[in-house]
Amino acid sequence: MQKAVVLDEQAIRRALTRIAHEIIEKNKGIDDCILIGIKTRGIDIANRLAKRIEQIEGKSISVGELDITLYRDDLSFKTEDHEPIVKGSTVPTDITNKKVVLVDDVLYTGRTVRAAMDALIDIGRPSQIQLAVLVDRGHRELPIRADFVGKNIPTSSTEKIVVQLTEIDEIDQVSIYEG
Repeated sequence: MQKAVVLDEQAIRRALTRIAHEIIEKNKGIDDCILIGIKTRGIDIANRLAKRIEQIEGKSISVGELDITLYRDDLSFKTEDHEPIVKGSTVPTDITNKKVVLVDDVLYTGRTVRAAMDALIDIGRPSQIQLAVLVDRGHRELPIRADFVGKNIPTSSTEKIVVQLTEIDEIDQVSIYEG
């Protein structure tokens, strides 16, 4: 059951604009930077950040997508023959010695980010890995912290954060659900 909408379309847009500015500021521009979205919603957020960064800086930033299915430590099998469903990763440029900004929708236990870092290291050796998330809900199980956060939303372990984006869900909003 939905308890509350915590971010609407306008709040999401403002949060992503702020994150774009923070990425530019922290990296003193976007030279040697690449955004890599974690499938599924992280990719759409990364693409939106890239558009905002281009509007601000006047030049484009590369965007990649990462499928971490095989790197998860809580891998659940989703097909009848017990093989995980892998959608593939697309990284448009060599990430070696680049500043990689991993992008995801929600930071929770930190396990998704850890899996994404493992996947990145298999692709190349970035000079730095930063993390941008739309929502940080707490409850970390691993020592992982986001560099860029759209909104901190403290939650109980019984609550669920649901991020909806127009690219997938035809609406932009972040909600808290009970149970």
